[in-house]
Amino acid sequence: MTTKTPAPPKLHGKFWGTILSQRELVFMSVPILLYKILFSYVPITGWTMAFQNFKPAIRNVWDQKWVGLDNFVKLFTGINGERFIRDIRNTLMQSLLTLLIGYLGSIILALLMNEVKNSTLKRIVQNITYMPHFLSWIIVAGLVSTMLSVPSSGGIINDVLMRLHIIKEPIMFLAEPKYFWGIVAGSNLWKELGWNTIIYLAAMTSISPSLYEAAVMDGANRYQKMWHITLPGIKSTIVVLLIMSIGYLLEAGFEIQYFLGNGLVVERSETIDIFVLRYGIQMGNYSLATVAGIFKTIVSIILISLSNFISGRLGEEKLI
Repeated sequence: MTTKTPAPPKLHGKFWGTILSQRELVFMSVPILLYKILFSYVPITGWTMAFQNFKPAIRNVWDQKWVGLDNFVKLFTGINGERFIRDIRNTLMQSLLTLLIGYLGSIILALLMNEVKNSTLKRIVQNITYMPHFLSWIIVAGLVSTMLSVPSSGGIINDVLMRLHIIKEPIMFLAEPKYFWGIVAGSNLWKELGWNTIIYLAAMTSISPSLYEAAVMDGANRYQKMWHITLPGIKSTIVVLLIMSIGYLLEAGFEIQYFLGNGLVVERSETIDIFVLRYGIQMGNYSLATVAGIFKTIVSIILISLSNFISGRLGEEKLI
């Protein structure tokens, strides 16, 4: 007597069964899905301007004059090309400095705060380091500008350096291009350092206390426990955040560069976003601004995909 092998379940039936059994979650996700579609995907239709000689007076986007890849050529050649390539360099260098200093700083601060046993002192330090995150960039730019000015105008940096006999006369930090990248990185570090430690501190709470107890029994000191227990325990979090940060390397920022930048330091201060504002929007060349935006998006996707792939090949955590 032969037994009949049952047919495999149909995928569509299983799919709709899952949807039906989790209908509450599906209904809850609908507003978020609509939000993403409306504000993240519908605006992509504006990319058509990159292939047109866009004129705002012509309301119908399909009636615009199509120019193919001419705007892409203009962005990377001639005077526009020279400025845009310079702005790519500025954006990348500012982002790399900010990422390096901010990344290491937040990890070190999280490690030190994790070792503070006095809960009252720990809360005070956390509040002090978190507060700058809630300041707007216009306020931060004003504070930075004042701190970097001459001593007679409240420039505490120059005052301290002169009192320590490191310099003999005040340095005009905001008038010399060589200081600008460091100023941007330092401003970001001061503003976001405490905020960036939140995730690391949360990850540290998942480390089993028994590991620290075993390390103490073996004679490990605090620094050895940090290196051999705490850091390996948050390694996956560090890798995932690094991958996400690499995807934003062309997002060096706009506010701090715009507020602190001037004609004397424009060769180091102007980023891609400021280029889009000045030579795309203010001058009415919306097509050029759109091409610059497309370039940023494509490069960011390539960077985050590449870093995610390399992380997977090395056996580390991946985003997907």
